[in-house]
Amino acid sequence: MAEKDRFVSPAGFRLYRLSSAPGSYSLFCRLRSWLQREAAMAKVARQQQQDGSVIKKIENVRMLDRYNSKKTSAGTLYLTATHLIFFDTENNKESWVLLMHIGSVEKLPITTTGCPILIRCKTFLSVTFVIPKERDSHNIYTSLLVLCQPAKIEDVYCFLYKSNSDKISKSAGWDSFNLETEYKRMNVPNEAWSLTTLNQDYQLCDTYPKFLFVPSSVSTSILVGSSKFRSKERLPVLTYLHRNKASICRCAQPLSGFNARCMEDEQLLTCILYTNPGSEYMYVVDTRPKINAMANRATGKGYENENFYDSIKFNFLGIENIHVMRNSLSKVVDLCEQRNLSMSQFIGGLDSSGWLRHIKTILDTSAFICQAVNSGKSVVVHCSDGWDRTAQVCSLASLMLDPYYRTLQGFQALIEKDWLAFGHKFSDRCGHIAGDSKEVSPVFTQFIEATWQLTMIQPTTFEFNERFLLILHDHVTSCQYGTFIGNCEKERVDLKLKDRTFSFWGYVEEHKKEFLNPLYSAQVETMSPDLSPQNIRFWRGMYCRFENGVHPREHVYDILLATSEQTKSIDDHVKFLQKRLSYFKRKITDGADMVKNSLFSKEICIEPMSYNKEDNIIQSMNDAFDNLTVMEPKLDEAHKVAIEWKSLREAVSCECSTDSSTKK
Repeated sequence: MAEKDRFVSPAGFRLYRLSSAPGSYSLFCRLRSWLQREAAMAKVARQQQQDGSVIKKIENVRMLDRYNSKKTSAGTLYLTATHLIFFDTENNKESWVLLMHIGSVEKLPITTTGCPILIRCKTFLSVTFVIPKERDSHNIYTSLLVLCQPAKIEDVYCFLYKSNSDKISKSAGWDSFNLETEYKRMNVPNEAWSLTTLNQDYQLCDTYPKFLFVPSSVSTSILVGSSKFRSKERLPVLTYLHRNKASICRCAQPLSGFNARCMEDEQLLTCILYTNPGSEYMYVVDTRPKINAMANRATGKGYENENFYDSIKFNFLGIENIHVMRNSLSKVVDLCEQRNLSMSQFIGGLDSSGWLRHIKTILDTSAFICQAVNSGKSVVVHCSDGWDRTAQVCSLASLMLDPYYRTLQGFQALIEKDWLAFGHKFSDRCGHIAGDSKEVSPVFTQFIEATWQLTMIQPTTFEFNERFLLILHDHVTSCQYGTFIGNCEKERVDLKLKDRTFSFWGYVEEHKKEFLNPLYSAQVETMSPDLSPQNIRFWRGMYCRFENGVHPREHVYDILLATSEQTKSIDDHVKFLQKRLSYFKRKITDGADMVKNSLFSKEICIEPMSYNKEDNIIQSMNDAFDNLTVMEPKLDEAHKVAIEWKSLREAVSCECSTDSSTKK
């Protein structure tokens, strides 16, 4: 068996490709990929042990199966500075839990077999370890509480992480996005919109990016006055300009109280209206429930008074706050961890959590903004502080309006612009460091799920697949990359993340093939998704990923992608073999003609004792073939060969002994 058809796992298992039936290689490829990751992690573990970075090692620990309490694995538990590693001695397997992924640690009641510790992760993995001694259990518990949420931002994983791949440099991905370039793609600046330098040093608003685009007609005094009138100084600025000149602007709630007003803020909104000459009015969308906005008026905040603002139509669209969303997701997690649920119990529990209703409300609000802009009406969007619900609906509306944002590169630009540059509080909302637990909320998780819902409704309009969304979600919370560290652009600049950490986008570029949607067809300009209740689905791939153990399930799209790649490889190989057949036919035909011409042009002596006619003919044929100038076809650099379900686009060789690395 070829060396490439087997792989030795870190635990010593050998994986063989036993079948050539369609689909068998796909399974083999996924298993090999997983084992390679395990090998890399095992290498790190061994290095950590050699360096003395193993904090604790406990023998005779049992890991419980999530759905079968009688099924357990016995082994050794290692606690390192970055991971919790369980080594199953009986099955010779390792299970890894990244400490930054841990969301909560809970000590369960002591049993006759030991002291259980329940670990829930932000990736929706839930695992229980039973530790024989109470003292060891308490030490692990207290250590995890400290390590999973460092006290300082400089202690998170990205500052310790070193890539195992030589292909990804620390600088890769950091320069793949530029905010000014993204606005130029939208034809900004132009006669209506211009760049202001007031925030060059983050003096106007420290949670906004340094590059802000505002109406060309506004003065500095208007911008400063509006900034002071908005919560957190987050004044209305441009985030998306449609091809029909309608725009999406974002901001925070006004400090209006019960009757306060600001002339500069009113003038700024009027200037935004005038940037779109084809419309007599624009929408102001408050994403909050009206009762929440009214309650904020008692604290001196609130919403715009239509009597003070000319030519606006005001709308409340009812997305709940971060606390409601946190409690809702907690109910979903509890529901998914229950065993032996009946159908009515599961459906009832999902309904009572309200999670899918919240997702639909976010999508409905985004669709309203999309329809307004597509019909030629500009929209100003805000919530309370403009960095949670505002980020969700502005980015989703842009996703529906612009097909560029539905590509892999465009989706990166969308996240960089509406989430990172405009100051979504990733560190607070994801609980990267120790702080107020009430600040933690699944705001970005909802954005990821809302995007997934759109991919399910219109699956051919997105270049990326479900795996990309899951990997993105995991690494937002893993802190392995510096991309999502900090609460705003200014914090990331101050931390010098670009120089000190790796970028998530560098990883994406290196693994781009894994994230492509095999059904993608870039035809739809503006999306008009059917958001009927029956089209909003429970995302099993996210919340029940680990229902069969500590290793996640694969999606059917992964098999489709592998099959698509395999088909392309086989087609390439067929074309190549056809070229080789044509080459040999030409060589035989031309060689025979050259032999014939050679024989007739020479005077052949037939004396049997002095000359052998047969040897002369053979020698003439050899000379003819040696002198042929027919070029043998070579494989295109981009085409790899694959037959009998060997490796896909990365084949080294095939059974016909052709080297797939051969170039023209």
